[in-house]
Amino acid sequence: MADQILQGIFLGGYYALIACGLSFMYGVLRVINLAHGSLAVTAGYVVWLLADHLKISPFLALVAVVPLMAAAGWLLQRAVLERSLRSGALTPLLATFGLAVVIDNLLFQRFGADTRSLAPGIGDLAFNSWTLPGGVTVGQLALLTLVVAVGLLGGLQLFLKWTPLGRAIRATAEDPDTAELVGIDSRRVYAAAAAIAIATVGIAGAFLGMRATFDPYTGPTQLIFAFEAVVIGGAGRCGERSPAASRSASRRTSDRKFARRAF
Repeated sequence: MADQILQGIFLGGYYALIACGLSFMYGVLRVINLAHGSLAVTAGYVVWLLADHLKISPFLALVAVVPLMAAAGWLLQRAVLERSLRSGALTPLLATFGLAVVIDNLLFQRFGADTRSLAPGIGDLAFNSWTLPGGVTVGQLALLTLVVAVGLLGGLQLFLKWTPLGRAIRATAEDPDTAELVGIDSRRVYAAAAAIAIATVGIAGAFLGMRATFDPYTGPTQLIFAFEAVVIGGAGRCGERSPAASRSASRRTSDRKFARRAF
């Protein structure tokens, strides 16, 4: 039982990572990004390409991918979301759904249906673990994922609370019209928020590739995982992603163990 709870918490770390960007974008822009999972998979492929071609660690490749994903988020807001939001709440849903279809098929055309993984690039970290008294197993990669998730969520909370841009994002998310009256450029703030959201998606995509295999059509599954954590924790409330994701992961871990016993 203790091992099951602990594994659920560790899996919840990944769920928190994948849900963070989706929740943040909805909380600020009021947009449900249906291309969220596909963008995470794209980040995984870019990390894989850099690590494979340059013969570098996936962690080093991730350092280059995060700013690229942030730039992609900025471009997504300026070129797609900003325009589609003028036509109502449904249009961004259709736009991001169409974007997800395009991304998935472009990835399939470029990489084919073969699965990829970043696990070979991180060596023993992918499968090494510590065994605690009572038969409780602590995977090193799972622990690292949880630490990164907590650090990312905590850092994002501190950023929103203490930095001028963070306070501008909070003000714009609360009331964009009033924020404009006090001199905040909501257009710039929305672009910055989209960049931050998609940058976190890049981190999640890299850890997806380290902990599992992925293919061009893995995105919708990751979107469902993100939605599950967002719904349990509350949309737009990034600080509650980690406990909500852990509850969701613990339930999923329990379901898997039950299924193994039943069959």
